[in-house]
This record gives sequence, structure tokens and C-alpha cells, in this order.
Amino acid sequence: MTHVDAQAGKDGPIRHVAQIGWREWVGLPRLGVSRIKAKIDTGARTAALHAEEVEAFERDGAPWVRFKIAGGEEGAEWRICEAPVADKREIKNTSGVPEERYVINTSLRLGTRRWSIELSLANRAQMGFELILGRTAIRRRKLVVNPGRSFLAGEPKKP
Repeated sequence: MTHVDAQAGKDGPIRHVAQIGWREWVGLPRLGVSRIKAKIDTGARTAALHAEEVEAFERDGAPWVRFKIAGGEEGAEWRICEAPVADKREIKNTSGVPEERYVINTSLRLGTRRWSIELSLANRAQMGFELILGRTAIRRRKLVVNPGRSFLAGEPKKP
């Protein structure tokens, strides 16, 4: 990750921020995905992951969801994941049409950084990226998106 000095914004001075590209390799450790290509989309509010066979169930009286995701790399095996449901809400798809989606909380690894994000489960089979990182996933992380560059953060790895 390259670092740049940034100007002050409404939240006060930002002295030193990391620069990321419009697409980056990220990890989703809680879902068992060590590497997946993500599009950084500041026009999107919510992060979205391509998931298939999404089904709700109950565990110990709490709502959970089971879903199938690709391993993140070309040729990687599909895997079954389970996670507690954080929310179920209407989210506009890329055509602007609202659709009801399950939302989970999971961890994101970008370079050596790791934090928790909300992730909606969507059918992104016809999209170029299995994972979209919207602005709420990167907000308050001292990151600047360089729209002319890619993969500035390097491989996702443990700090």
C-alpha cells in the first residue's frame, strides 16, 4: 500500500492515509476466503458478495443464513458458509431496482489491515467482480481510492 498526505476534511485533518486502487485483492478470513478480487465502488453504499443457494435457518433461536460462495480465485472450489444474520433489507441492485438481501457481518483483510464489515449476499453471476466494496466498508479507514491504479495494497496477509 502506498501512503500519501491528504488535506483536511470535515472530520478534521488527515495527516497520513493509505492509497488503494479501484480494484484490490482482499481476504474474507471468517468465510475461509484467503484471496478474492474486489472492486472498490464508492458509488455503492453497501458491500456485496456473490452468493448462491442462500437459505435462512435458525440456530439457538437466532436467525442464520447458509450460502455457497466461490473460493475467490479462478478454478477455486465452491464452499458452503454459515453466518448469523445481521439484517435483512432492501438494497438497490446495479440497475437501481430494490431487492431484499441478507446482510452478515464478517472480517475483511486488505493488505495487512483487518476490520469488520457488513456484507450483503447477492447474485452477482453476471457481474465482473464477485465482491464489491461500497463506501461504508472503507469509511473511516484512512484510505484514498486512486481510480487510475489497481492492486496497491498487495496480497491480503496477517499483520
